[in-house]
Amino acid sequence: MIRKPELLAPAGSLEKLKWAIAYGADAVYIGGENYSLRANAKNFTLDEIKEGVLFAHENNAKVYVAVNIVFHDEDVKGLGKYLSNLESAKVDAIIFSDPLVIDVAKKYAPKLDLHLSTQASILNKDAALYYQKQGVSRIVLARECSKEDIKDIIDNTDIEIECFIHGAMCTNLSGRCVLSNYFTNRDANRGGCCQVCRFNFNLYDKNKNVISDNANFTIAPKDLSLVKYIKEMMDIGVSSFKLEGRMRSIYYVSTIVGVYRRLIDMYSKKNINDAYINKAIKILYRCANRDVAPQFFNGKKGKEEQYYSERQENSNQDFLGVVKGYDEDSKELIIEQRNFFKKGDKAVIFSPRQDEFYISINSIKDENKNEIDVARHPKQLVRIPCYKKVPINSILCVNFLD
Repeated sequence: MIRKPELLAPAGSLEKLKWAIAYGADAVYIGGENYSLRANAKNFTLDEIKEGVLFAHENNAKVYVAVNIVFHDEDVKGLGKYLSNLESAKVDAIIFSDPLVIDVAKKYAPKLDLHLSTQASILNKDAALYYQKQGVSRIVLARECSKEDIKDIIDNTDIEIECFIHGAMCTNLSGRCVLSNYFTNRDANRGGCCQVCRFNFNLYDKNKNVISDNANFTIAPKDLSLVKYIKEMMDIGVSSFKLEGRMRSIYYVSTIVGVYRRLIDMYSKKNINDAYINKAIKILYRCANRDVAPQFFNGKKGKEEQYYSERQENSNQDFLGVVKGYDEDSKELIIEQRNFFKKGDKAVIFSPRQDEFYISINSIKDENKNEIDVARHPKQLVRIPCYKKVPINSILCVNFLD
C-alpha cells in the first residue's frame, strides 16, 4: 500500500469546515479575525475556532490556523496572546510566513506545530533545511516548484512537505504582490488583496493609443490542477495535498474534497482505473469557473498557462440543492433548493465518501406535499422521489456525467 498523504481543505467559515471534513478532509486550514491573508473571508472568532477544533478532533481531523500576513510593527501587538489562545483551543498548527512568528510562538505557545506558509517562497532544499533547524515541522512549498524541486527537497530534508494541488494561482511569486496596494491601497500581504491581476487592462501602441481589439488584456494565470499527477506526488513522498479556496462556496469545497479523497484512497489501495480518473477530471473541471493547468509541476510554463484576453468566468449553476432528509415511507429526498430545476430533469446525487449516482426528477412536491412543476425559490424545501437513502448534506447537482 502506498503511503497516504493528508488531504488538506480550505474552510472560510465554520459551516464550510464541517462540510469539508464530512466530505473527507483529513485537516482544514482556517483564518482567525486577525493576521490572516484572507481578510475578506468570513473567518473565525475564537469561540468558532474552539468549536471547529472540537468538531474536527471528534471526527479524527486536524485544524491549522493561518497567521500568515507580513507583519508591520503595528501588527505585532497582541500576537503572543492570540497564539496562546490558539494553543489553549487545541489548534494543531499555525501557518505563518514572517520569521518573527517562530520566536513569538516558542515563547507564548510552544505546543503549536509550526507550518511555514507558501508565502515564504521555499524553492530549494537549503532554505527548507534552514527552517527545519528553526523548529518548523512542515513547509508549504512555493507553487512555482517543479516536480524535480519537490523531490530534491523531500530527499534532502527531514521535514513534512505540503504542496498545493488545486486552486487559484498568483501572478507574482507565491503571492508576494504589491499591485493591489499600488492600485487600490489594499495590501495583499496583510490580507487585503483585490485580485488586481484579474482586472481587464487596455493595451497601448507605441504612440499611446489604445489597441481596440486587445482592450481586455489581463495578467492572470489559469488555475492550478494536478489531478493527473496525484500518483507521481504520492510516489515522491509529499506529506500533504492542499486545496485552495477559503473564499469558495460549499458546493465547490465539497466537490473537490470528495473527488480528491476518492482519488487518494484509490491510489493508496492500487485499485485506480482510467475510467474514474477521467470522471474525476470531468467533475473537477465542471465545478470550477476558470480554466486549469498543471502550471510549474512539469517545468517552466508559457502562454498556455496564462490568460491574456477574452477571459470568461461564468457563474456555475450546477448546484441544485442540499439533501436535508429522507422520508422512508414515501421514498423521497427532502431537498433545500439552491438553483432552478424542474420536473423531468436528470440530476446526480454526490455524497460524502460514496459513489455518485443518477436520479430522474419525475415529480416535485413543496414542503406541504403539494405537486409543483418547478423548484425556483432559493432555500425552498422540496421533495423528489429517490429509491435510495443518502446521507444528510449530500448534494443534488446537474447531470454532468453523460
